[in-house]
Amino acid sequence: MRRFLIASIGVFSLAFSSAAAAGDYQDGRDAYDVGDFDTAMAVWAPAAESGDADSQYGMGLLYSEGIVVPMDDIQALKWFGLAADQDQGEAQYKLGVMHANGWGVPMSEVDAMKWYKLAAENGVTAAQVSLGTMYQNGFSVEQDKVEALKWFTIAVKLGDGDAGMHQDYLAERISAEELAKADADVNAWFNDHQTMLAETR
Repeated sequence: MRRFLIASIGVFSLAFSSAAAAGDYQDGRDAYDVGDFDTAMAVWAPAAESGDADSQYGMGLLYSEGIVVPMDDIQALKWFGLAADQDQGEAQYKLGVMHANGWGVPMSEVDAMKWYKLAAENGVTAAQVSLGTMYQNGFSVEQDKVEALKWFTIAVKLGDGDAGMHQDYLAERISAEELAKADADVNAWFNDHQTMLAETR
Protein backbone atom coordinates (compact mmCIF):
# COMPACT_ATOMS: atom_id res chain seq x y z
CA MET A 1 0.00 0.00 0.00
CA ARG A 2 2.80 2.39 0.87
CA ARG A 3 4.52 1.82 -2.47
CA PHE A 4 1.28 2.42 -4.34
CA LEU A 5 0.66 5.63 -2.42
CA ILE A 6 4.16 6.91 -3.20
CA ALA A 7 3.77 6.02 -6.88
CA SER A 8 0.39 7.72 -7.00
CA ILE A 9 1.81 10.87 -5.46
CA GLY A 10 4.62 10.82 -8.04
CA VAL A 11 2.20 10.55 -10.94
CA PHE A 12 0.01 13.30 -9.52
CA SER A 13 3.03 15.56 -9.01
CA LEU A 14 4.18 15.00 -12.60
CA ALA A 15 0.74 15.78 -13.99
CA PHE A 16 0.46 18.87 -11.80
CA SER A 17 3.90 20.08 -12.89
CA SER A 18 3.02 19.62 -16.56
CA ALA A 19 -0.22 21.53 -16.15
CA ALA A 20 1.56 24.31 -14.28
CA ALA A 21 4.21 24.58 -16.99
CA ALA A 22 1.53 24.84 -19.67
CA GLY A 23 -0.13 27.60 -17.68
CA ASP A 24 3.18 29.41 -17.28
CA TYR A 25 3.82 29.34 -21.01
CA GLN A 26 0.37 30.65 -21.85
CA ASP A 27 0.69 33.45 -19.29
CA GLY A 28 3.96 34.42 -20.94
CA ARG A 29 2.46 34.14 -24.40
CA ASP A 30 -0.47 36.36 -23.47
CA ALA A 31 1.98 38.98 -22.22
CA TYR A 32 4.16 38.62 -25.33
CA ASP A 33 1.19 39.07 -27.65
CA VAL A 34 0.26 42.42 -26.08
CA GLY A 35 3.85 43.68 -26.05
CA ASP A 36 4.54 43.09 -22.36
CA PHE A 37 7.87 41.42 -23.05
CA ASP A 38 9.32 41.91 -19.57
CA THR A 39 6.51 39.82 -18.11
CA ALA A 40 6.91 37.22 -20.85
CA MET A 41 10.61 36.91 -20.00
CA ALA A 42 9.93 36.73 -16.27
CA VAL A 43 7.39 33.94 -16.77
CA TRP A 44 9.24 31.94 -19.41
CA ALA A 45 12.77 32.01 -17.99
CA PRO A 46 12.20 29.87 -14.86
CA ALA A 47 9.84 27.51 -16.67
CA ALA A 48 12.37 27.08 -19.48
CA GLU A 49 15.15 26.37 -17.00
CA SER A 50 12.88 23.71 -15.47
CA GLY A 51 12.60 22.02 -18.86
CA ASP A 52 9.24 23.22 -20.20
CA ALA A 53 9.51 22.94 -24.01
CA ASP A 54 7.01 25.69 -24.82
CA SER A 55 8.76 28.15 -22.51
CA GLN A 56 12.10 27.18 -24.04
CA TYR A 57 10.61 28.06 -27.42
CA GLY A 58 9.47 31.37 -25.95
CA MET A 59 12.98 32.14 -24.73
CA GLY A 60 14.27 31.35 -28.20
CA LEU A 61 11.83 33.88 -29.63
CA LEU A 62 13.07 36.61 -27.31
CA TYR A 63 16.72 36.00 -28.16
CA SER A 64 16.13 35.57 -31.89
CA GLU A 65 14.23 38.84 -32.09
CA GLY A 66 16.32 40.81 -29.59
CA ILE A 67 13.36 41.54 -27.33
CA VAL A 68 14.18 42.49 -23.70
CA VAL A 69 17.57 40.85 -24.21
CA PRO A 70 20.20 41.61 -26.87
CA MET A 71 19.69 39.66 -30.10
CA ASP A 72 21.76 36.52 -29.72
CA ASP A 73 21.55 33.75 -32.32
CA ILE A 74 23.59 31.37 -30.18
CA GLN A 75 21.19 31.69 -27.26
CA ALA A 76 18.25 31.44 -29.64
CA LEU A 77 19.69 28.23 -31.11
CA LYS A 78 20.23 26.87 -27.61
CA TRP A 79 16.64 27.42 -26.50
CA PHE A 80 15.06 26.40 -29.79
CA GLY A 81 17.27 23.31 -29.77
CA LEU A 82 16.21 22.29 -26.26
CA ALA A 83 12.55 22.71 -27.19
CA ALA A 84 12.96 20.97 -30.55
CA ASP A 85 14.56 17.98 -28.87
CA GLN A 86 11.27 17.64 -26.96
CA ASP A 87 9.38 17.64 -30.28
CA GLN A 88 8.13 21.24 -29.99
CA GLY A 89 7.07 21.95 -33.57
CA GLU A 90 7.38 25.75 -33.60
CA ALA A 91 10.94 25.49 -32.29
CA GLN A 92 11.76 22.94 -34.99
CA TYR A 93 10.46 25.36 -37.60
CA LYS A 94 12.54 28.22 -36.19
CA LEU A 95 15.65 26.04 -36.35
CA GLY A 96 14.85 25.40 -40.00
CA VAL A 97 14.61 29.13 -40.63
CA MET A 98 17.92 29.78 -38.87
CA HIS A 99 19.71 27.10 -40.89
CA ALA A 100 18.14 28.32 -44.13
CA ASN A 101 19.40 31.85 -43.48
CA GLY A 102 22.71 31.06 -41.81
CA TRP A 103 21.76 32.75 -38.54
CA GLY A 104 24.19 31.53 -35.89
CA VAL A 105 25.03 28.45 -37.97
CA PRO A 106 26.45 27.85 -41.46
CA MET A 107 23.74 28.25 -44.08
CA SER A 108 22.44 24.79 -44.99
CA GLU A 109 19.37 23.86 -47.03
CA VAL A 110 19.88 20.23 -45.99
CA ASP A 111 19.66 21.07 -42.28
CA ALA A 112 16.81 23.49 -42.92
CA MET A 113 14.84 20.74 -44.65
CA LYS A 114 15.50 18.32 -41.78
CA TRP A 115 13.93 20.71 -39.29
CA TYR A 116 11.12 21.76 -41.64
CA LYS A 117 10.16 18.08 -42.06
CA LEU A 118 9.96 17.52 -38.33
CA ALA A 119 7.93 20.70 -37.81
CA ALA A 120 5.66 19.90 -40.76
CA GLU A 121 4.88 16.48 -39.30
CA ASN A 122 3.96 18.28 -36.07
CA GLY A 123 1.41 20.39 -37.94
CA VAL A 124 3.29 23.69 -38.22
CA THR A 125 1.82 25.14 -41.41
CA ALA A 126 4.64 27.62 -42.01
CA ALA A 127 7.03 24.67 -42.09
CA GLN A 128 4.70 22.81 -44.46
CA VAL A 129 4.73 25.74 -46.87
CA SER A 130 8.53 26.03 -46.60
CA LEU A 131 8.88 22.30 -47.21
CA GLY A 132 6.53 22.46 -50.19
CA THR A 133 8.55 25.32 -51.64
CA MET A 134 11.77 23.34 -51.33
CA TYR A 135 10.23 20.38 -53.15
CA GLN A 136 8.69 22.63 -55.78
CA ASN A 137 12.00 24.29 -56.58
CA GLY A 138 14.35 21.38 -55.95
CA PHE A 139 16.20 23.01 -53.06
CA SER A 140 18.49 20.35 -51.48
CA VAL A 141 16.25 17.60 -52.91
CA GLU A 142 15.18 16.40 -56.32
CA GLN A 143 12.28 18.50 -57.58
CA ASP A 144 8.99 16.79 -56.70
CA LYS A 145 5.85 18.75 -57.55
CA VAL A 146 3.54 16.05 -56.19
CA GLU A 147 5.23 16.18 -52.78
CA ALA A 148 5.17 19.99 -52.94
CA LEU A 149 1.43 20.03 -53.66
CA LYS A 150 0.85 17.54 -50.87
CA TRP A 151 2.40 19.88 -48.29
CA PHE A 152 0.69 22.99 -49.66
CA THR A 153 -2.67 21.20 -49.52
CA ILE A 154 -2.10 19.96 -45.98
CA ALA A 155 -1.29 23.51 -44.89
CA VAL A 156 -4.48 24.79 -46.53
CA LYS A 157 -6.56 22.16 -44.76
CA LEU A 158 -4.97 23.17 -41.47
CA GLY A 159 -6.05 26.76 -42.04
CA ASP A 160 -3.02 28.49 -43.56
CA GLY A 161 -4.39 31.22 -45.84
CA ASP A 162 -1.11 31.89 -47.63
CA ALA A 163 -0.71 28.25 -48.65
CA GLY A 164 -3.72 28.46 -50.97
CA MET A 165 -1.85 30.64 -53.45
CA HIS A 166 0.96 28.08 -53.69
CA GLN A 167 -1.53 25.25 -53.97
CA ASP A 168 -3.50 26.89 -56.80
CA TYR A 169 -0.39 27.85 -58.75
CA LEU A 170 1.03 24.34 -58.66
CA ALA A 171 -2.25 22.50 -59.21
CA GLU A 172 -2.66 24.29 -62.55
CA ARG A 173 0.75 23.11 -63.73
CA ILE A 174 0.72 19.36 -63.10
CA SER A 175 -1.12 16.46 -64.71
CA ALA A 176 -4.39 14.89 -63.57
CA GLU A 177 -2.45 11.79 -62.49
CA GLU A 178 -0.12 13.90 -60.38
CA LEU A 179 -3.08 15.70 -58.83
CA ALA A 180 -4.66 12.38 -57.91
CA LYS A 181 -1.40 11.16 -56.37
CA ALA A 182 -1.07 14.33 -54.30
CA ASP A 183 -4.67 14.00 -53.08
CA ALA A 184 -4.05 10.38 -52.08
CA ASP A 185 -0.90 11.39 -50.20
CA VAL A 186 -2.79 14.15 -48.38
CA ASN A 187 -5.53 11.73 -47.34
CA ALA A 188 -2.94 9.24 -46.12
CA TRP A 189 -1.21 11.94 -44.07
CA PHE A 190 -4.43 12.99 -42.37
CA ASN A 191 -5.29 9.37 -41.65
CA ASP A 192 -2.10 9.32 -39.59
CA HIS A 193 -2.74 12.78 -38.06
CA GLN A 194 -6.49 12.77 -37.48
CA THR A 195 -6.43 14.91 -34.36
CA MET A 196 -4.81 17.80 -36.24
CA LEU A 197 -7.66 18.12 -38.71
CA ALA A 198 -10.21 17.73 -35.92
CA GLU A 199 -8.65 20.65 -34.05
CA THR A 200 -9.28 22.99 -37.00
CA ARG A 201 -13.02 22.28 -37.07
